[in-house]
Amino acid sequence: MRSRPPEALTEAEAAEELAALAAEIAGHNRAYYEQDAPTVSDAEYDALFRRNAAIEARFPELLREDSPSRRPGGAAAEHFAKSRHGVPMLSLDNAFDAADFTEFCARIRRFLGLPAEEVLRFVGEPKIDGLSVNLLYERGRFRRGATRGDGTVGEDVTENLRSLRSLPQRLAGPCPDSIEIRGEVFMEKAEFLAFNAQQAERIAAGERGLRVFANPRNAAAGSLRQLDPGITAQRPLKLFAYAMGAASEAPAATHWDYLARLRDWGFEVNPLSRLLPDAEAAAEFQQEMAAARAGLAYDIDGVVYKLDRLDWQARLGFVGRAPRWAIAWKFPAEQATTTLERIEIQVGRTGALTPRAVMQPVNVGGVIVMHATLHNEDEIARKDVRIGDTVVLQRAGDVIPQIVSVVLEKRPAGSTPFAFPETCPACSSHAVRGPGEVVRRCTGGLICPAQTVERLRHFVSRNAMDIEGLGEENIQKLFDEGLVRSPADIFRLAPHAARMRQWEGWGAKAKRPEESKKVPNLLAAIESRRHPALERFIFALGIRRIGEANAKLLARHYRSFPAWREAMLAARVIGSEAREELGSIQGIGPAIAQELVDFFDEPRNLAALDDLATEVTPEAAPAATEADGPFAGRSLVFTGTLETLTRDEAQARAESLGAKVTKSVSKKTDFVVVGADAGSKAAKAQELGVRVLSEAEWREMAGLG
Repeated sequence: MRSRPPEALTEAEAAEELAALAAEIAGHNRAYYEQDAPTVSDAEYDALFRRNAAIEARFPELLREDSPSRRPGGAAAEHFAKSRHGVPMLSLDNAFDAADFTEFCARIRRFLGLPAEEVLRFVGEPKIDGLSVNLLYERGRFRRGATRGDGTVGEDVTENLRSLRSLPQRLAGPCPDSIEIRGEVFMEKAEFLAFNAQQAERIAAGERGLRVFANPRNAAAGSLRQLDPGITAQRPLKLFAYAMGAASEAPAATHWDYLARLRDWGFEVNPLSRLLPDAEAAAEFQQEMAAARAGLAYDIDGVVYKLDRLDWQARLGFVGRAPRWAIAWKFPAEQATTTLERIEIQVGRTGALTPRAVMQPVNVGGVIVMHATLHNEDEIARKDVRIGDTVVLQRAGDVIPQIVSVVLEKRPAGSTPFAFPETCPACSSHAVRGPGEVVRRCTGGLICPAQTVERLRHFVSRNAMDIEGLGEENIQKLFDEGLVRSPADIFRLAPHAARMRQWEGWGAKAKRPEESKKVPNLLAAIESRRHPALERFIFALGIRRIGEANAKLLARHYRSFPAWREAMLAARVIGSEAREELGSIQGIGPAIAQELVDFFDEPRNLAALDDLATEVTPEAAPAATEADGPFAGRSLVFTGTLETLTRDEAQARAESLGAKVTKSVSKKTDFVVVGADAGSKAAKAQELGVRVLSEAEWREMAGLG
């Protein structure tokens, strides 16, 4: 295959070769950098690297996480120790226009119960496109630094961070005994260009293991994650501090004052950050930054707006994986035009048929794009997208490619509207649209190979069971060989180890040392996942509409797998107490409840789940974050109008204390908190003998005074 030019490869062939190149180059890197024993000549190594780069340029959507272009200078991520953050480093919700920002402000007011005349003051900070880090200081001394990672656990890059001149090794002046300081490591555009030119010169001179970077963000990330801190020290990295994680005491009352403390302690804080007296000032600041964007020394893709009062931030807390008190207002997406060559239909794990546009490659905002989602058949019809059309393309939020419109004056003569298929391209089963649905789905279910493989890929993915080494290619191989047809089969691979080692690149025919360890490493990774967290297990099952957030809700409510399974089986009966309980969980609406019931009502799903339960034992969910509190693990219902805080805030506080907040009263309810004008729920609590709390009693027990 390597004798053929990249232009002659199919997408499947390109994916296969990129996987092989990533493994081969990683092996050469380990031999060169870690074992000081090169296995190929510099010319051979450079040829492999150029081949990888050429295929990635032709197929940019196939860029792998373990691509050599992502990992300069040898092995990386797996060699860093893990570091757990004291407070999670969560993502930000996005706003794309003034209406989104206005709604963000309205949500804050609703949650806190603020009157319209109450002014919301913000701090605006340009959103630098770099690498987020968490810095732990104890008694004023820098102790540990980590990347963001998955938001909960990152990579320990302490020694690399120590090499940054803009990172204080000791805080100047009074400070909390312990504090996590968040910052962004970045590379300025001029420094990036000079560094890239230097890299190109060294590569031309014959040095190996080097590369030029696509953008400053990649350069900063690659530099910070070097195995040798000495290499990091040579890179032109800078650090802006901007936020706080866990702290033994609050160092300020407002975010603006906190930024001032950071400066006092010796950190650099973005000088463009600004205290904004109201939402109107925030909108003006957004326009100002958009106009100044091109002339800044570093790349930004928007502005982050944070509510200034830290006490309000604490009350607002988080929802899902984002704070309620901050938002990233992104700049408008860059656009380009290109030609639509064809429309492919992909089949997802739930049977959804999703159209994908395949276009002539075009540069959009610095990224070569050739694929874009078309969402569904209604979207194709609404935009009247046809094969051969010239289309306007943009990357939504500077990330996701999408077709904005068609340039009708350039439409080829004789073009016809796209006819969406009514059968599945993978198994030829009927593809149908349910009442009120916009998505057409394959009815093949478990006989559809596309759905089976996609479900398996989802099952082992990072946020699900997180089985290292079971990427898309390996899952497909195990499926094609007939060894894995269901999730449980993954945990029964050990008896097939000898057979697996006979496959090319898997062991006995290994051309590289790491291939000889592939099977035992994979089996060890599988064994390490036999006791997953319940929320991961539920999410991994791939039940429609059960994402990470809903999986957490279910795990927190039912606590254990046996209890959840029993409740879901009982909930199949309409009007049953179990069905009522499921529907009463805050965040689990009727549509989600119906998907759960439908899943458990299918005998094949239940058989596969029970088969999996013979191999995997999910860990019970913890009862609460404050396990010794009066509401830990208890079920609460709020009814009536609360006077001292909003319903949303009361529910958020209860959940932070480990309570399960539901919408209806049953004999399983532990407390009913009644406000003014409480109605039937209060009466039902009296009837069932459930303890009723006044708002004042609830506040006292919840530690609100």
